[in-house]
Amino acid sequence: MNLTNQVLAPKENFVDFIKNYPSQTPLVMVNILKFKDQTEDGRTGEEAYNTYSKHVTPLLEKVGGKTIWAGNVKKTVIGDYDNQPDRFLVVYYPSKEAFVEMSTSDEYAAIGHHRHLSLEYGGLIATETLE
Repeated sequence: MNLTNQVLAPKENFVDFIKNYPSQTPLVMVNILKFKDQTEDGRTGEEAYNTYSKHVTPLLEKVGGKTIWAGNVKKTVIGDYDNQPDRFLVVYYPSKEAFVEMSTSDEYAAIGHHRHLSLEYGGLIATETLE
């Protein structure tokens, strides 16, 4: 798994998500996170991400979302043993519209730099719950 240089969605991926993910359908975003060792402002990537997380939680709640689960990776049992992520985060949104509203808001624009600053890799996978 290539866990480098992918932190922001390419515009075409974001547009494709908006156009093609079902409307008004709950979704769960799986975040695959690899932190920078150190950020430009001297913090660890994990410290910078924790700042982002603290500020994004109220925005998430404002659109009806919530963190379902978060965990730090301790050991890869099957997979890329040398380049494993640092944390997985699973976040529920009531719809793609809620996700888009939050991630394009002025409030998010004011804090989003903490995420970008903190991550070497920030995969984001939209999933649909199976019945």
